Amino acid sequence: MDLASVKGTGVGGRIRKEDVLKAAETAATAPAASAAAPAPLEVSPLRGTTQPMSRLRKVLAKRAVESMQQTAQLTTVVEVDVTALSEYRDSVKASFLEKTGDKLSFLPFFALATAEALQAFPIVNATVDGENIVYPASENVSIAVDTERGLLTPVLRDAASKNIAEIAHEIADLAARTRDNKLKPDELAGGTFTLTNTGSRGALFDTPVVFLPQSAILGTGTVVKRPGLVKVGGADAIAIRSYVYLALSYDHRIIDGADAARFLGAVKSRLESAQFASQLGA
Repeated sequence: MDLASVKGTGVGGRIRKEDVLKAAETAATAPAASAAAPAPLEVSPLRGTTQPMSRLRKVLAKRAVESMQQTAQLTTVVEVDVTALSEYRDSVKASFLEKTGDKLSFLPFFALATAEALQAFPIVNATVDGENIVYPASENVSIAVDTERGLLTPVLRDAASKNIAEIAHEIADLAARTRDNKLKPDELAGGTFTLTNTGSRGALFDTPVVFLPQSAILGTGTVVKRPGLVKVGGADAIAIRSYVYLALSYDHRIIDGADAARFLGAVKSRLESAQFASQLGA
């Protein structure tokens, strides 16, 4: 107790035992201090101006419109309990960083689970060629990277053949060189499926737009903790769990809702099992 904040009621303003006890009781029942206010947002110098689209923005705009006009897009969302995965990641991320020099986020786990599911459900990895469906022989996962110039999608090639350490390093390298404008043109080509981490900015999920000529894109939301229903000794119980939403947008011309559900079910099962120790690679 800070005595300077206590008002004494004794002779000459002296502080008595009763004054201290009363002040302590008042402090205990007082509402908690509110969180610090966030820093005020800076007003953008673009406010009130007119600017021409960049070359990249024109390309992105054209591709987005073409995608929506040429395909029948639908989005399916599932919720995944990643509590076990979160615990496993926390247990190995320090040693992973020490051995590899790379931070271990959730994204490499999402990428590997996705690539494995694409092998089992290749229709999600397929493309449309006229009246034919083309099934690629590899899973080349485009990784959406937010840059100052716009959204770019460098390709993680043969993702299903790589371990977590290889995927983590390659994603970090591709993202860094994308933002520094140091990618080679062929590193942006040849993707068969796209993974976009919308949760990196705190979004629960969105409905991403498919990048032609691909037929599907998976958006991963932010991982959040909240109360959830679990089984303990065969009985229902409430516990704090970690959850993430996965949103799959796909071309309904060739991918049915059942296909999407089976694919997402495989990714969900893989992530919830958290059995990645043999594929950590570090």
